[in-house]
Amino acid sequence: MLTALISVLLGSVFGQTAADTAAVVLQPRQSHYVETARPAHQISATFPYDIALRTAAGDTLNSATVFAKNGKPTVLMFWLTTCGPCRLELKAISEKYETWQQEAGFNLYAISTDFPKNYGQFVSRVHDARWPFPAYHDLNREFRLVMLGELNGLPQVFVLDKNGNIAYHTRKYVPGDEDKLFEEVKKLK
Repeated sequence: MLTALISVLLGSVFGQTAADTAAVVLQPRQSHYVETARPAHQISATFPYDIALRTAAGDTLNSATVFAKNGKPTVLMFWLTTCGPCRLELKAISEKYETWQQEAGFNLYAISTDFPKNYGQFVSRVHDARWPFPAYHDLNREFRLVMLGELNGLPQVFVLDKNGNIAYHTRKYVPGDEDKLFEEVKKLK
């Protein structure tokens, strides 16, 4: 009854017949994505985790096999394609990355937390930026279930020591923060 009333009202507003409008109103809404994240208790909450990651080339990998356990500090950078400060931070770090690697070798992974519907934007961003470090898309948005603060507010950077323990964490970005990040990495060498 309510649906029929809405159909008639919408039809009169948009010049459609009740039958045409009813067909639109009664169709189920299509979702752009289906979130398939596991419950947090089913995800390894310790480094290197066990989270599905997708590359810009479309390969699906697991963080447990991608993240190096090589006795070096690891930087996990979480970002979104729509985040201006994320772009600035990634650009600043990419410009200094090669020099930093010569001074203090460490692992760095840029992880997009975009919704699956934005995967195409992730691919474009990675191809256009040509970062000297690997970038992945958190396929099911599961990192938010195991990282401090549920990754609320981006960008966020975590520095893990050689044992995978969080040694440093920062949220947001202002120019110069990348140098503070590198100082924290050097402390772990």
